[in-house]
Amino acid sequence: MKALLIFPGTGPILILTTYESMEESGFIEKMGQKGVTKFIAFEVPLEKARARYGARYDIIAADLQGSEDMRVLDYNSHTAFHNFSFKELGEAVRYEK
Repeated sequence: MKALLIFPGTGPILILTTYESMEESGFIEKMGQKGVTKFIAFEVPLEKARARYGARYDIIAADLQGSEDMRVLDYNSHTAFHNFSFKELGEAVRYEK
């Protein structure tokens, strides 16, 4: 499982996903189904997401068990962006269809 801070153009969101890579065709297809065809994304440490979101993280992570999918952990752009420092973000992945 991965925690990803994604900037799709409408403001950052934090998601949990079981996809191995943000560049994987299944992940790209799923983003496209949600109307996202261009984004910048950063992986954030899973343990930091768990610590900052507590029970919400646990519920969403449990829902993802055994499936290849993604779920939004935080759709509030302000908190999703400010809950992680730049030092905590992984390398940027850019995608554009």
